[in-house]
Amino acid sequence: MKLIIQIPCFNEAETLGIALAALPREVPGFDKVEWLIIDDGSSDKTVEVALAHGVDHVVRHTRNQGLARGFMNGLRACLEQGADVIVNTDADNQYNADDIPQLTRPILDGKADIVVGARPIEAIEHFSPVKKLLQKLGSWVVRVASKTDIPDAPSGFRAMSRSAARRLTVFSDYTYTLETIIQAGQKNMAITSVPIRVNGDLRPSRLVKSISSYIRRSIVTIVRVFVIYRPFRFFGSIGLTLFAIGFAIGLRFLYKWFTTEAGYDGHIQSLILASSLLIIGFHTILIAFVTDLLSANRKLLEEIRTMTLENRDLGK
Repeated sequence: MKLIIQIPCFNEAETLGIALAALPREVPGFDKVEWLIIDDGSSDKTVEVALAHGVDHVVRHTRNQGLARGFMNGLRACLEQGADVIVNTDADNQYNADDIPQLTRPILDGKADIVVGARPIEAIEHFSPVKKLLQKLGSWVVRVASKTDIPDAPSGFRAMSRSAARRLTVFSDYTYTLETIIQAGQKNMAITSVPIRVNGDLRPSRLVKSISSYIRRSIVTIVRVFVIYRPFRFFGSIGLTLFAIGFAIGLRFLYKWFTTEAGYDGHIQSLILASSLLIIGFHTILIAFVTDLLSANRKLLEEIRTMTLENRDLGK
């Protein structure tokens, strides 16, 4: 059994050495433990620091492609290197590496395909109240969209089996954390979480450049999650709401028509608004059906991709 611990990196020369020094070379249940970094177009000495600390594999991007792309390219490289289990962690040493054995244990015991480390969010002092709120909101959205029960969906400290890694695909360029959990839930993968510890803050978050930027990107990510993975519910809810409002206003217009002496005089605006809302609502419902068909095609393409990777493994 081989475990590969991967770390996405972008200009992490100052903190990467600390994170690597904490990583284990022996983990119960594994015959071999290797380290892999994804250099996402760093302009500092990230790669030199990694090699000096004994990293086994380096995946290099000639330019910065974002955390999500780095994560996926890391998984691909880990699969090519024969990893049976992959652990993803951060280069800023946020997560306590001593918790890797308990992170991988459910996979070794055959109880889970993916394990997410749940941080003690409320106890983390350098997390602002707004960030804590958004972490909870993101986790709630993921629970609704994926029908899983992961308390800390944005956590990047996670372990996954080889078969689970083959089946994951990320569309977002911003982060991979939410999408991968939702996919796991939709594909009926066994996913669980274990409590983990965190270390002190070594540097500001790269994803949270400012509170306003984090809020904006989090909202966009949450909306995209629903659009991509629950398109019928997303567009159907909007369409039905608009249609219902238009229908109610239309009933009001008819009531005024039959109960006032002036007939429709003074209420023509209601008729126009009701007609507009009914038409928009109806077309939005039609869009819900179209996006549901597109979602089915996406799932088929993901299955083809998974089968291709599985056949490639069998051919080795």
